[in-house]
Amino acid sequence: MKIFMLGGDGFCGWPTTLKLISDGHDVVIIDNLSRRGLDHEISSGSLTNIASINDRLSAVHKHLGKVTFEFCDISKDYYRLENLFKKYNPDTVVHFAELKSAPYSMLGERERRLTVDSNITATHNVLNAIVEVNKDIHLVHLGTMGVYGYSDDFGKLPEGYLNVKVNSTQRDVDILYPTNPGSVYHMTKSLDQLLFQFYNKNWGLNITDLHQGIVWGVQTEETKIDPLLINRFDYDGLYGTVLNRFVSQSASGNDVTVYGSGGQKRAFIHIQDTVKCIQLAIENRPTDTSRVRIFNQVAEVKSVKNLAEIISKKYGSNINYIENPRKELSENELDVENIGLVSLGFEPTLLNDSLLDDLEFIAHSMKHKIDKNNILNSPKW
Repeated sequence: MKIFMLGGDGFCGWPTTLKLISDGHDVVIIDNLSRRGLDHEISSGSLTNIASINDRLSAVHKHLGKVTFEFCDISKDYYRLENLFKKYNPDTVVHFAELKSAPYSMLGERERRLTVDSNITATHNVLNAIVEVNKDIHLVHLGTMGVYGYSDDFGKLPEGYLNVKVNSTQRDVDILYPTNPGSVYHMTKSLDQLLFQFYNKNWGLNITDLHQGIVWGVQTEETKIDPLLINRFDYDGLYGTVLNRFVSQSASGNDVTVYGSGGQKRAFIHIQDTVKCIQLAIENRPTDTSRVRIFNQVAEVKSVKNLAEIISKKYGSNINYIENPRKELSENELDVENIGLVSLGFEPTLLNDSLLDDLEFIAHSMKHKIDKNNILNSPKW
């Protein structure tokens, strides 16, 4: 299958690219390498050593197979993007090419505008290119569980659609789950949903939107093959996801810092499962295109406090409860439906000691790279 991997140089896009190539798919990475530039902008970077894109591609050719790379900023250069669609005519497009950090999107007016301009325009440009070149292309988009918010007002979180009874007609109808984003980043993912709904309704586009939980872990089977293939490990308060931050704090002799009471429950997924779910979505193309297919890409639900206690008990680190910089509920319940991907063969990987030890080993060996000033650099909002 010919697959476009938009944002294929990033934390989720890179290991997914490697997995698809190893399984025999023909992958074209399209990326503007902006995530690398952000390392310099925020004066932080991956604890793991990320090779240049050329060295990464050479290692892929050596160990896994053919890969093609095209430099393109899909939010700014629409006509180059459209020409790439015409040149390669992909069967599937995987869309990772959005700024992914909620804290970064809330730093200030520049970051708020950049996140909206980049994410919404990128998604709209992709949809336009599909309409203009080949409406049969399957678009697989990586969204976020954050579009739902973290209220249990409507009970268990369904997969994208909420069945409601209309009082005036007494009819049952399915509507997009009412969004309740907690950051500008999450707001852009909510707006993505409306774009998908519109383009599906008007042009019948085949779209799968994956609402993913918080990703933890670093390595996958393919990224372990060669040091040049290793994945990112962000530890800072802007791009480091909570469990990765906790492990790196513990491994470097710092306190594990919990925002507020730690009673916030969140959905989590290991990076290896992210890769597997994307693969399942690609290889099980929807046959019903009457509406956008939405899956919750989630393995398990845990509270932040529970995660901190697991790390503290396992590695002997102290827990420091600090003022929550985010405007969010101090505690919440969370119950999530994930039957869609499970029905396709997804077997969730749950938090376990061996995977934590892999994470801790990397963090400990790279602890000299940790800048304590970046551990708590999240903005307040």
